[in-house]
Amino acid sequence: MQKNLRNRKSEQTRSFKTRLIGFFVNLFLILVALTGLYILFVFLQMPSLDSVLHETREPAIVFLDRNGHEIRADGRIMGASVSVDNLPPHVWQAIVAIEDKRFFEHGAISYRGTIRAMFVNLFHGHFAAGGSTITQQTAKNIFLSGEKKVSRKIQELILSMWLENRFSKNQILDLYMNRISLVGGMRGIDAASNALFGHGAREMNLAESAQIAAMLKAPTAYSPVKNPERNIKRAKVVLAEMVRQKYITLDTARLAASELKQSVRPQNTNIYRYWTDFVRDEIESRLGEINQDLYVYTTLDSKLQQQVAAALTGNIGEYQGAIVAVARDGAIVSMLGGDDYVESQFNRALALRQPGSAFKPVVYLVALENGMTPESYVNDSPFAIGDYNPKNYDERYYGGITLATAFAKSVNSVPLKLTKEYGIDSVLQMAARLGVGSNLKREYSTVLGASEMSLLDLTTIYSVIWNDGKSVHPYSITKITDAGGHVIYSRNPSEEITILQPQTVEYMKELLYEVVTKGTGKRAYTKDVFGGKTGTSNDNRDAWFVGATPNYVMGVWVGRDDNKPMSSKITGGTLPATIFHEIVK
Repeated sequence: MQKNLRNRKSEQTRSFKTRLIGFFVNLFLILVALTGLYILFVFLQMPSLDSVLHETREPAIVFLDRNGHEIRADGRIMGASVSVDNLPPHVWQAIVAIEDKRFFEHGAISYRGTIRAMFVNLFHGHFAAGGSTITQQTAKNIFLSGEKKVSRKIQELILSMWLENRFSKNQILDLYMNRISLVGGMRGIDAASNALFGHGAREMNLAESAQIAAMLKAPTAYSPVKNPERNIKRAKVVLAEMVRQKYITLDTARLAASELKQSVRPQNTNIYRYWTDFVRDEIESRLGEINQDLYVYTTLDSKLQQQVAAALTGNIGEYQGAIVAVARDGAIVSMLGGDDYVESQFNRALALRQPGSAFKPVVYLVALENGMTPESYVNDSPFAIGDYNPKNYDERYYGGITLATAFAKSVNSVPLKLTKEYGIDSVLQMAARLGVGSNLKREYSTVLGASEMSLLDLTTIYSVIWNDGKSVHPYSITKITDAGGHVIYSRNPSEEITILQPQTVEYMKELLYEVVTKGTGKRAYTKDVFGGKTGTSNDNRDAWFVGATPNYVMGVWVGRDDNKPMSSKITGGTLPATIFHEIVK
């Protein structure tokens, strides 16, 4: 009986163990199934792998200056595509050395790196090191958000394995270099290099490569702009790792360390924004809807644009200003529509304003064509026609003076008397020949600059004079290509038309030279200034100076956006002439 009892207990024990084992087996299978379902759920939430490699975005427009250098990209989120094959080796070697030195040896995951990171983090008691491979970082940068979730990590591992199976190591490294975000939301080391050093990744030297690689750990924390000391310190670590991994020699590293940039100032692309907005309108007028990436070769002289921006912002004070420079053939080599694009996108170089006395050359050209010369005598005395009786600026009259003196001193009575003699229609016709006659009023006040025009229009008048009297059609684009370099548009220059006879041009240049040597524009004069003219509208609302140098004609406007009067001390011969002088000097 005792034996039966023991057997029964033994069977109960085995039955309990069997049931317990069965329970855990079932629990394990359920957990496996739930894990599998969770992984399947995570997998189904993953983005389309093939489609996401080619991001859908608005077409980009890359603007280049007259020398083919990029000045700004509109709508582009990535820099130019780079690869291991077309970069100097030290560029990608710096990245591999500091981010994943065994990248070419391990698979999607570096178990050694992961374990090492775990011990480092346990030792420090917080997250101090990461074990992600370049492949994992690439998967995260291309496909995933920065959320720290278990599901995101699982997706990252799956995507990393997919990348390793689909692409070669070099191709994965290419993807990483082209998609990493380091500066201002733009992607790729090429975009970062352009923003920080003013040239693409293919031109980066070893020191610059180390500074870019130093940012990979934390772009803002190790930015050479915001935290230059931290960037340089880590860049030296990058160089040391490159030596340790035998990419470079110790002497090479020391030389590069001495070349690390202590101060990096990103290129201020805002000084080009008025220009690129203007050019974009030109593109759309020629091509219509933009549905592909474009490279637009413009006429802008970047060096001159920087000088223009410095002179305007350094002198403008409480007012606003605009500057346009046009080459002899009509190429617009500089355009600045204000001193701060971020504050106001209004392009004042295209705004319609009263040019004041800066319009007077049109009247004097009529007189010169009708046989007068700079030495011809005229009478400066009060003039009135109907209720219109404007006075000279200082209300002083000079009596009998030469045409050159009347022009240099910008008296008002003489151009009015010349208009009465030769007819207002002849003045309007001359303006039309010069390309600015469409909006002019048939009134005597137009002679003194009461009809509005833009700074670009006004500068064009003077450009014709310094183009030896031949027609000038301002232009901003020389050619447009697609991303593959195929030419979509190429400028076909129109034949120049003679508008002014040589003798008339020579006399006009003589008059304009006297303005800057003896007249109201003396502040603009340097040895490289051929001549110019001042202009001030009623109540000092607008002040202008347009002058010529060996290479271009430049117009400067100063005023207020609300069209209110400026100080009585601000005339075309003061602030605008001073700005012009500073640029040319």
